[in-house]
Amino acid sequence: MPQITVDYSAGLGDRIDRPALAGALHAAAVEHVAARTAACKTRFRRADATVAGEAAADLVHVEIALLAGRTEEAKAALADAVLAALPGHIEAPEGVHLSAEVRDLEPAYRSAIA
Repeated sequence: MPQITVDYSAGLGDRIDRPALAGALHAAAVEHVAARTAACKTRFRRADATVAGEAAADLVHVEIALLAGRTEEAKAALADAVLAALPGHIEAPEGVHLSAEVRDLEPAYRSAIA
């Protein structure tokens, strides 16, 4: 059931292999937090302006929200796996700021398929 969001700088739009990255993120969630591939949902959001420190910079930030119950160690292992996978899905990743956050969803979270 992971809700995965990938925010990325506009300049990286043509350099990210979105389908392959989504597949890698789903596989990491299955491996590290016992998610089911069919339950993984990933969306990509382009950020038109990104700044790191005081300068414009390219960045990719992945947020994975899970139902509560995973250990902090499992969530940290998933974040580490995401960081390790990112460069392999970005053309010329040198200098790109990468980050990952794995967090619990709020207890009031609900999901449905219409």
